[in-house]
Amino acid sequence: MAQLDMEAPPAAGLQRVGQRPALLPYLAETWRRRSFALTLAGYRLTADLLLNRLGVLWIVLKPLSVALVYGTIFHFLLSGAARPANFLQYLIVGVFVFEFFTGSFSQGAKAITGNAKLVQSLGFPRILLPVSVVAEQAMRMVPVVVLLGILLLVFGEPLAWSWLLLVPILAVMAVFNLGVALVVARMSVRTRDVQQFIPIITRILFYTSGIFFSVDGALADYPILLTAVQLIPTYDFIAISRDVMLTGYTAPAIAWVAALAWATFGILFGVVFFWRDEARYGLSD
Repeated sequence: MAQLDMEAPPAAGLQRVGQRPALLPYLAETWRRRSFALTLAGYRLTADLLLNRLGVLWIVLKPLSVALVYGTIFHFLLSGAARPANFLQYLIVGVFVFEFFTGSFSQGAKAITGNAKLVQSLGFPRILLPVSVVAEQAMRMVPVVVLLGILLLVFGEPLAWSWLLLVPILAVMAVFNLGVALVVARMSVRTRDVQQFIPIITRILFYTSGIFFSVDGALADYPILLTAVQLIPTYDFIAISRDVMLTGYTAPAIAWVAALAWATFGILFGVVFFWRDEARYGLSD
């Protein structure tokens, strides 16, 4: 009887269980199954909304309540250069855009660990799970952006064609968010404790991204520190969003360049970083 050739399956085009696929075929398979990620995102969003009586209203009530609380408190505390012009509009744009990042960041960390049974029972590119997380957060942004436009009009911002630029800005931000989600998804598989640090990191970014105060004004006398803050990704996306939505605000040129650079670096690093541990995800518990 001829001896079984253990190298035959790979030569025949099959893949050994637990083996990481090559990057390009992996990405091609991910694109082919992209509808799986979108469907999963839609089902998850629908299921989440059905659990609450107010349904879709909770999507807009959360960032709106945060804006109201901080608006009320810091309306009386801020003064001088740290207080931006059109404070309420400035705050609302910052909170609403930052919410897109925080949702992708926190839920991205649970993309693999929170779907252990799905990962262990079905064969598919695991990258689709972080993709579905960011897709869900993008769906949540639709009513948020509509409310944002309504609130800006109510508070006196004139309707402008530049508002349409918010859509491509958020699309680029979604690319960056996906890169971040991929990184924390893999890190959480290795070490679950990563998820405990996410609220801390989120809070630090909230305060350093100039959500409720003018970073440019507060740090005008500290150019090195100001430049460092202007290179924070969340600051960049919030700043350029304010640039196109608010008549009294102009983002620094560095924010436009940095936002695109962060998105490019984030997705390239995130994809490779996540893919390199692909064979391990089926073993997660």
